[in-house]
Order: sequence, then C-alpha cells, then structure tokens
Amino acid sequence: MKTSWRTASLVATAASVLALTTACGQDNGTTPASAAQNVGATAPAGSPTTGAGTGSGNGYGADGNQSTGSPTPAAPAGKLTVAANADLGKVLTDGSGLTLYRFDNDTADPPKSNCDGDCAKTWPPVPADDATAGAGIDKALLGEVTRADGTKQLTVAGWPAYRYAKDVNAGEVNGQGVGGKWFALAPNGKKASLAALPGLSVHKDPKLGDIIVDKNGMTVYRFLKDKAWPKSVSNCTGACLEKWPAVGIVKPEDTQGVKKKGLMGFTRPDGVKQMTVNCWPIYTFSGDKAPGDTNGQGVGGTWYAVSPDGKPVGAPGN
Repeated sequence: MKTSWRTASLVATAASVLALTTACGQDNGTTPASAAQNVGATAPAGSPTTGAGTGSGNGYGADGNQSTGSPTPAAPAGKLTVAANADLGKVLTDGSGLTLYRFDNDTADPPKSNCDGDCAKTWPPVPADDATAGAGIDKALLGEVTRADGTKQLTVAGWPAYRYAKDVNAGEVNGQGVGGKWFALAPNGKKASLAALPGLSVHKDPKLGDIIVDKNGMTVYRFLKDKAWPKSVSNCTGACLEKWPAVGIVKPEDTQGVKKKGLMGFTRPDGVKQMTVNCWPIYTFSGDKAPGDTNGQGVGGTWYAVSPDGKPVGAPGN
C-alpha cells in the first residue's frame, strides 16, 4: 500500500521538558534482560510475512527457484484494459484481465528484454501481435521489441510486458514485488502505485492488524533494546543500522492515523536524525522488498511492527 518528515526542535526549558516527559512517559514497556542487539538475524520459522517480495531477484518465481517443463504458447494480449487495485491503484491488464508486469533488469530506451529461458517460463512475455489499447490507455505508448528467439513482445512506454505464471484469475497481482524487481504495470508504463502516501500512515495487515508504514508503504519497526523519552536511545548501530535503517524525521502534520503523542525526532550519536512514535525510535527492514512485507516481524525476538499508538505489535507483554 511519500514526503520527508521534520519535527520542531525541542526547546530546552523546564516547561517543555515537563510536557515531553508527560507525552512520552506513558509507554515504558520493559526490555527482556536477555534481549541482545540483532545484527543480521533471520526471521524465526513461522514468522508472519506478507506480500510477494520474497524472491531472490533472479528472474524466476516468488521462491527464487527455476521453473521446469516446456513453455506453453503465449496467449494473445487482446484489448488491454485498466483495472483498479486497492493497493496499487490503476493496473494494466490483458484482454483476459490478467495483470501485466515489468522487470527492473530490462531497459526501456532502447527496449530490451533480459528475461529468457527459465525466467520466461515463470514470466511469459506478452505477444505484441494483436495488442490494442482499451479505454484509458494511450495507444502511442504501445510498441514491440524483438526478443532473442525472434518473437515480438509487447512494450508499454518502452518497457517489455509480461504475465506471471502464478496469476491464475483476473485481477490477481501475485507477481508484485517479487525479488524486488518485478512490478505491475501502470497504464503509462510506470510501476503501478497509489498516490503519494503521507510520511507515516496506517496499513491494515491481514495478520498483524493496523501497523505503521512509511512514505513508501514499507513496514515500520521497533527494537526492544531501545529506550524512549526522557532520553530516546537507539541501540541499533553499525551493521545493525545497515539492516534496520532509521526512519527519517517527519512533520506531525505529514502523518495519517498515527497517534500524535510522542511523535517527534531526535539526533543519534552518529549524527543521523531519527523519527520516534510515542518517543520510541522507529526503523524499516532491509529484508522487506515490497510494500506490505513484514519479514522483520519477530526477528530475534526483539524486532516488531509498530501499532498506531507506538506499541510493538505481537511483542511479549503487548
């Protein structure tokens, strides 16, 4: 499911300290003594995840494995249509309603497909022969590229178009975000996406419920080893911070659905400015490849998605 945040600097007066202590002193959950800083930890078996962005990015399937068997003849593209998707906005589909995708390893200028062999079995190229533009599609954006095997593949604004083998029914978008390189096509050839999100907003996850996401729709996390106000402290540094990037500062007015209490920023010892929710430092996870992914949930027993009131979702005692 997109702007930067800034907060006003804290005023060093007794009155403001008292106000901030009141604002941030309500959620003082304890951290397990045995909880160690997580650097490069992997999610435990059974950790809830969502989204399709779990592939290895090698151009095969969602699990990163090569497809087997012979490719079946590609179905005609037919009259292209524009479908509405709740998470992605306007999505380009073929005449049967199947979602069309683009591949980050391809190029649009000049058009070139870099998905052949086993990749093309999982991501069948869309034939250019009979493709026509339906309502809401600029026919001038439709073109073709000659593949290595001599066949003509449909292009949209120069980007070669594909279907996904695991999309069976019209409207499915199981290929969205696979390997961090495959994305549904918008009618203009760009990656399908909704209008810009606020700096912080709330996303309803099917397993975790309401959780906070950043301006790119990526899940936001808390680290149980951190400390909140009166002295916000991040205990994720060095290699840990590479895996769990700090969320930059956001203006309170650039948030939606997030509780305003304790919504502020602070400067880390390394000079990085980091946002807090309910005065707790927040992060994203490098292991999340697409909006909606929650691969960081429960990692090491110390990393958890954040609820709209700043609490760690699913953490012990919450």
